[in-house]
Amino acid sequence: MIQSITPFLLEGLWLTFRITIIGIVVGSLIGLVLGTLRSLRILGLTALIGLYIHLFRGSPFLVQLYIFYYLLPELGVAWLQFDSMQAAVITLCLYTGSYVTEIVNSAIAALPKGQDEAARAVGMTKAQSLWYVVLPQALRMIIPPMSGVFVIIIKSTAILSVVGLSELTRQGQIASLRFPGDLMLIYACVAVLYFVYCYPVLKFADWAEKRIGGVTLKMR
Repeated sequence: MIQSITPFLLEGLWLTFRITIIGIVVGSLIGLVLGTLRSLRILGLTALIGLYIHLFRGSPFLVQLYIFYYLLPELGVAWLQFDSMQAAVITLCLYTGSYVTEIVNSAIAALPKGQDEAARAVGMTKAQSLWYVVLPQALRMIIPPMSGVFVIIIKSTAILSVVGLSELTRQGQIASLRFPGDLMLIYACVAVLYFVYCYPVLKFADWAEKRIGGVTLKMR
């Protein structure tokens, strides 16, 4: 029976992997840029970024997914017509970005102000201070919570079946319909595959924290 359900589950795992990689990479870039911009306290821009954070962190991912897939296309605007894959990826990227933005901003704010002041005192511009002094030190505080966010993002894909995507959980449901007497085994396999996917993410984060942390300490 394992041989029969394996193709279903691996197909779902591959789709889950593709979507989450895009969501994590693009969402992290969005968060890094917006978190850095928010730390600059630019009038108006800070408020807009704050609104984005509160909207996406303060509402369920499922509701956001419904908005992008069902509601926005109803507006009749051509560039808001998303298929299920596009809606899932866009929602996941923005959802991830909202958490990463807050993590980056908080890490920068937690650094002693003397770091920036010292850099400015030796002739660095604000941008140079941010790039060469502040961000390298902030990375050490950014990585640990980021790993937790990434695992949450991976597990959030379990609800993408509501827009017609056959990710890992959905493929488990399909397999359970074909083999109704093996529900426990099927979902045990699904759980194991999620673990196999999430565990390396956590281990990589541990490695990166030590690696970047060591580099940061040397820079100091």
